[in-house]
Amino acid sequence: MNDEVRKNLFDVLQAAEEIRAFTRTMDFQSYSESTVTQRAVERDFETIGEALNRIKKNDETILQAVSGHHRIIGFRNILIHGYDTVDDRVVWSAIEGHLPVLISEIQELLNA
Repeated sequence: MNDEVRKNLFDVLQAAEEIRAFTRTMDFQSYSESTVTQRAVERDFETIGEALNRIKKNDETILQAVSGHHRIIGFRNILIHGYDTVDDRVVWSAIEGHLPVLISEIQELLNA
């Protein structure tokens, strides 16, 4: 793994851990009432998607170890280009259902 891919993987991990920290004590109701948290989380998801997209351009074989990497990159595009139609429930679902798996997979790649 080259240094650029490693840096991008670290960026994914850092952004994912920030999302986890921002939302650790929240439920959906408190998340949906906190515009500041929503914006921070959305920005970190954008970072995750962009970093994975850069890895894809650099070494696509690495992404085989990241479940749903195509969906994550697509989610980033929705957040950026469809910012006015973002559904908080979809974002919350990603936080609860997909973020723990992503963190685990990225940690494994960085430790390999």
